[in-house]
Amino acid sequence: MTSERTYSISDLSREFDVTARAIRFYEDKNLIEPMREGQRRIYTARDRVRLMLILRGKRLGFSLSEIKDILDLYDTDMGESRQLELLMAKIGERRDALQAHRRDIDLTLAELDDLERQCRSHLRDRAKAG
Repeated sequence: MTSERTYSISDLSREFDVTARAIRFYEDKNLIEPMREGQRRIYTARDRVRLMLILRGKRLGFSLSEIKDILDLYDTDMGESRQLELLMAKIGERRDALQAHRRDIDLTLAELDDLERQCRSHLRDRAKAG
């Protein structure tokens, strides 16, 4: 029998530079499910990969609910093609949201530039009149 490599909460905390509290939070949200030995949590390679994917999902701006949906796809038997299609749909939704946000930021920056130009112009006019 081969024994699978396991990790403590401090191992994962160090490796991924997250707090133990954050890892316990993801556990509370049923994103990872470590084994227990009394009060001690024992994380498997599967938990480690899921934690890595949770952190990647967060960096990409997915909500924890979206991350859970994505992770849960891999626990179903719907087939890899269907899983990948659903994942690509989530990625597309996130990309669309980010592009809309980028347009909003670009508009806001243009408005700020315009307002700043107006202010500079008024200051020049006041300096000339003064």
